[in-house]
Amino acid sequence: MRKWRSESALDAYNGFAATVLFASPWLFGLTNETAELDFWICGAAIVAMSVLSMLVYANWEEWTNLVLGLWLIASPWVLGFAHLRAMHFSVAIGAVVTFMALLELWLVYDGNSSHQTSTPSSSQS
Repeated sequence: MRKWRSESALDAYNGFAATVLFASPWLFGLTNETAELDFWICGAAIVAMSVLSMLVYANWEEWTNLVLGLWLIASPWVLGFAHLRAMHFSVAIGAVVTFMALLELWLVYDGNSSHQTSTPSSSQS
């Protein structure tokens, strides 16, 4: 039986945020077609990376989520919907995804380095 990593909760949060992003054009009545397409593509990709990361962890999945989160933060200006309501959803979800990906990478790298550098303490007199 597969043992879940403690960091898998972060992947679940990322998946939930991406699901909200994917559904936001319908939930909140967003009308910009460029933003809708961006939300659907990024939302689907983040959900896929989050599920994949929960099932079989690899660092590249978190790096991909990090890049997608940063893209969501920048995309309103790059794609031209910076002054619309969709910008707020893009930046907010992008910040959440970026934070969760960085946190998971930090926890994994910090956990690996602390296990490698720790040595059994010798008895002190």
